[in-house]
Amino acid sequence: MSICTLRSLNLAQSLPLCTISSHSGHRGITELVFIVQFLANSVLMAAVTAENLIIECAKQMGESSILRQANCRAKGAAPGFKVAILGAAGGIGQPLAMLMKINPLVSVLHLYDVVNSPGVTADISHMDTGAVVRGFLKQEQLASALTGMDLVIIPAGVPRKPGMTRDDLFNINAGIVRTLCEGIAKCCPKAIVNLISNPVNSTVPIAAEVFKKAGTYDPKRLLGVTMLDVVRANTFVAEVLGLDPREVDVPVVGGHAGVTILPLLSQVKPPCSFTPEETEYLTNRIQNGGTEVVEAKAGAGSATLSMAYAAVKFADACLRGIRGDKDVVACAFVDSQVTELPFFATKVRLGPNGAEEVYQLGPLNAYERAGLEKAKKELAESIQKGISFARK
Repeated sequence: MSICTLRSLNLAQSLPLCTISSHSGHRGITELVFIVQFLANSVLMAAVTAENLIIECAKQMGESSILRQANCRAKGAAPGFKVAILGAAGGIGQPLAMLMKINPLVSVLHLYDVVNSPGVTADISHMDTGAVVRGFLKQEQLASALTGMDLVIIPAGVPRKPGMTRDDLFNINAGIVRTLCEGIAKCCPKAIVNLISNPVNSTVPIAAEVFKKAGTYDPKRLLGVTMLDVVRANTFVAEVLGLDPREVDVPVVGGHAGVTILPLLSQVKPPCSFTPEETEYLTNRIQNGGTEVVEAKAGAGSATLSMAYAAVKFADACLRGIRGDKDVVACAFVDSQVTELPFFATKVRLGPNGAEEVYQLGPLNAYERAGLEKAKKELAESIQKGISFARK
């Protein structure tokens, strides 16, 4: 209602009844004036009420007329799952976050880190895809980042540098993983956890011990991400065979470091055969793919982009499993009875509860059987190292 209208109503309200009626001299006019005054008062009260509502709304919205970003579309823009990335501002975390923002199965994407997460969140939130993005910074916001999540992906930690082994990373990354897993146990114990932080052969046992101590351990829901080994194997084998890597499937078992990475080249799909020289070349290159990238970057980083791609490929498989898709199979480092070791990477069938089924190794040739023994020896030491750290 305009100011001029309100002023007119006030003027009508203030007119003395006796003045109007004295000019008219008719009772009908007097009654009419009563009606006009009554209507004027009613309209005025409505206008004042509307004005008060507008003022109250403005107060609730804050001093600025712009809605706070955190309150926009708070329930998500699309049907799907809630995913948190812990370590989202790092070399793996940033491309991983971008690729997860594109994934149509993601409705809400939480980005957590101890530094720089607001900037990454602002950047990625501008992408015109369905997932709503929220950022969380430092330890005090970890609980908010984790509450209600369906899938938690952990790339947090320091990267490998030239000359550094995965064991060199242990003392730093082990503590980071323990802290984050304590948060998961408290805030989203039913979430499926994809653990990327190296050394995976040790950090997965650490996570398991943390969950056991909290009384929330479900072996199906803890998955060490070894998909990068599979991605590399598919690529390198395709190069040798002259095929499209998307048409190749190489099972990679064991662990996620050096000789613990065992590609089963006898089980490649499509079926094929390799010379002893090709087998040796491919096995060594797959096992040392990470070192190849570290050296090529000459101190400027490790395998961040291909790791982010592999992590998203595995996360997508997990989300399809949660959705109830049938026959979703991928390799992962999990609680296992395939060997005498408590953890081992093999193919698993993914479902609503995580790794619903852990597959056996299948037939191995002589070269693979020898490689398996080497892998188990080193893997046993790495697993025990993680367990001992967690139990201190």
